[in-house]
Amino acid sequence: MPETVPSTAVVIGAGQAGGPLAGALARAGWHVTLIEREHVGGTCVNEGCTPTKTMIASARAAHLARSSADLGVMADVTVDLGRIVDRTQGIVRDFREGSEGGLRRAGVTLLRGDARFTGPRQVEVALDGGGTRALSADHVFINAGARPRWPDLPGVHDVGALTSKEVLLLRELPTHLLILGGGYISLEFAQLYARLGSRVTVVENGERLLPREDRDVVDALKTVLEGEGVDFRLGAGARRVARHGAEIVLDVSGPNGREASVTGSHLLVAVGRTPNTDTLNVEATGAALDRHGFIVVDEYLRAADGVYALGDIKGGPAFTHISYDDHRIVRDALLHGQQRSTKGRTVPYTLFTDPQLARVGLDRQQAAVLGRPTRIYTLPMTSVARAIETGQTAGLMRAVVDDASDLLLGVTVLGPDGGEIMSALQLALQGGLTATDLRNATFAHPTLCESINNLFMAAPESLTCTS
Repeated sequence: MPETVPSTAVVIGAGQAGGPLAGALARAGWHVTLIEREHVGGTCVNEGCTPTKTMIASARAAHLARSSADLGVMADVTVDLGRIVDRTQGIVRDFREGSEGGLRRAGVTLLRGDARFTGPRQVEVALDGGGTRALSADHVFINAGARPRWPDLPGVHDVGALTSKEVLLLRELPTHLLILGGGYISLEFAQLYARLGSRVTVVENGERLLPREDRDVVDALKTVLEGEGVDFRLGAGARRVARHGAEIVLDVSGPNGREASVTGSHLLVAVGRTPNTDTLNVEATGAALDRHGFIVVDEYLRAADGVYALGDIKGGPAFTHISYDDHRIVRDALLHGQQRSTKGRTVPYTLFTDPQLARVGLDRQQAAVLGRPTRIYTLPMTSVARAIETGQTAGLMRAVVDDASDLLLGVTVLGPDGGEIMSALQLALQGGLTATDLRNATFAHPTLCESINNLFMAAPESLTCTS
């Protein structure tokens, strides 16, 4: 009987899909080469989830100390941004080195450099140390991610503007941080730096923040941030930016066409992200790009014969847990013969402001156009005992329930540890528990999750069937 030849694989990008997939394939006996041009771990570990949430923890400590008088505790607060950054980057380094060590122990060959397709499943690598390496493989997996997008704004490249990557390395607090863009990333940074002691102004072209979320939920979060000193300029289109000495001047136009200026010490650009496909030449391997530059894939993440795209580079929800699930879909198909797809995949997410904004499934505005009767249960955090005891009563809990089946269709939580409460309700949603089951469940007292009882005891709002 002839000896089985191990499959060969090239993985481009060591993010939260590429790294775990490379390790899994190598442990299964494949010959795996992983190409990474910067850091193992991808955006999440190096300039996304890990550093931002670590710094948010420091900012929250400062906020709790400043507001502790409300609980009868007096404290003086001094912020040392350099020490915060050192702690943050130490954690980043530990996570990164741990991931890289795991890959090497699995037998993955790690190449540092820039990858470019030269043909079907053929890759050329411009190595960091000089020279090139030509590779071909049975399978190629693209997990090259995305990067902060720069707006088409005159002067933006001349004023020392920062992206979400560079702002994490500042060692002195901005006197006045201007943030261009009012999305999820923007709001986390706005509260983070406001709590550390900076004056913060958010400039957003749209008339409202986070238009994908229910308006009352966003308004409640906006009120919290304004109470902590964040200034919002909504409906303000950026026209140009220039530096005048130590100051950055951002010219904006309002809905009435009238121009105004906002002046700050630093400018953070947070207007979206761009896929890293511009230098890959993916068309050479048979894959296609959509109009935004993302790689087009089917529900099994296949982009071409033997070519897969995973994580942010394929478009869709740009979350670490989605990238990781992409790796599981491909891993299980290739190693275990299990055909699971992205179709109908549950997509939970959490915005790590304080209070946290977390959601899975439908919200109220989506239920309103669903086309079948639903019930909306809403409970303000002012009615949650644990929130009252801890002094964290901003926000609300909301559940969308199918009227006929009594099953959950979606959950939104704006509140303390909102992501944890949402995750508990996500398990109920995926497990087929009804609103009646949750209303009658026994939860430990006094926990935040105990409020799930109260949520489904509240009088629901009925939405009529529209299309």
